[in-house]
Amino acid sequence: MGDDIGRELEVEVGKIAHGGISVARHEGRVIFVNDAIPGERVVARVSDDRKKRFWRADTVRVIEASEHRREHVWGAASVDRDPAERAGGAEFGHIELAHQRELKAQVLMEALDRTGGIDADTLADALGADRLTIEGLPGEPDGTGWRTRVRLNVDEQGRLGPYAARSHRVIPVNDLPLATPEVQAAAPLGERFAGEPHVDVLAPSVGSARLIIGKQARSTITERVGEREFALADSGFWQVHRHAASTLTAAVQQAVDPAQFDPASANLDLYGGVGLLAAALGDRFGTGLRITSVESDAIATDYAAENLAEWVGARAVTSRVEAFLRQLAAGSAPERARLESATVVLDPPRAGAGLDVVDALASLRPAQLVYVACDPVAFARDAGALRERGYRLASLRSFDLFPNTHHVEAVASLVRE
Repeated sequence: MGDDIGRELEVEVGKIAHGGISVARHEGRVIFVNDAIPGERVVARVSDDRKKRFWRADTVRVIEASEHRREHVWGAASVDRDPAERAGGAEFGHIELAHQRELKAQVLMEALDRTGGIDADTLADALGADRLTIEGLPGEPDGTGWRTRVRLNVDEQGRLGPYAARSHRVIPVNDLPLATPEVQAAAPLGERFAGEPHVDVLAPSVGSARLIIGKQARSTITERVGEREFALADSGFWQVHRHAASTLTAAVQQAVDPAQFDPASANLDLYGGVGLLAAALGDRFGTGLRITSVESDAIATDYAAENLAEWVGARAVTSRVEAFLRQLAAGSAPERARLESATVVLDPPRAGAGLDVVDALASLRPAQLVYVACDPVAFARDAGALRERGYRLASLRSFDLFPNTHHVEAVASLVRE
């Protein structure tokens, strides 16, 4: 293999696939094409031919453009550049924003069907509609100006920039259009940082923008969601879109069925971070809430304990979720019984919760689950596994937390039947 690397093919672009790539065919072989839009005819340059069944390729010229194609919002990522010199992180920036959301909806619905085995009637009931709509957040009409956190990598000359797509090649840039104005102003794009691995630029909602250079000592920042403030490490995880935390707070609150909710039960917030979603339940259901936030990062757990201190029944535990659930499963009958009336919120990483966690949750039989998902295929896999174990998809909403990228967020409720 390797003889076809660099070969240019003229192809008709078919449907969108998971990962922001489009599917084409050439002489019977599947070609996964970057920077194209379904319905286009493009010239694509082969970048990976190691697999017999499919190749990967990058669009280098558009012959017949989609009506939804626009000038890329970030010149550094444009198809006008050689693929090796294109900045990563804005792979949908050449597509009109409304059509981006249509493509994301297609990917999520197909995943739920093919991977999750969730039939059209069930999905329609959960959506309250025949089709999924990706909900936009407040912001610029072209999907720019939303990132409150940006990591800039450092090349051998000390220059800053994002990696090229699917690469560790640093692309020096002179602008960051997806970032908020505060991050753009603070980013030291023209400076040199030789010897450092990266520079993080962040603009919390409270206080001024700041840089984290390499592995410098962490400090505490404050993020505000509505009237509530959350303390966290400046190097810790927080939702990237400036409106994401408030959007997910409201969506999780709405996803919980109050008829199935028992504030005195052994409610759980899994992959809880610094307590954002546990606090969302607390703000909806009051000071009598009993909830345990579980997070593997000890630093985040310490902040969660502080952020949830006003709820006497709240606690924060440092543990891997799988280990924590196994411990619950080994508990006494009365302890397990308290879980059967519980609500569980889970916000796993991109890989999803996985079969071990799904099995453990199903064995504990909580009344309802609220699943916050950032990967459609991983979510569909877990939703399908929960369906097989007696949980019905009761509601589903999806949000465009990452405009001009292929990423999409979903918030689903699943109830025990």
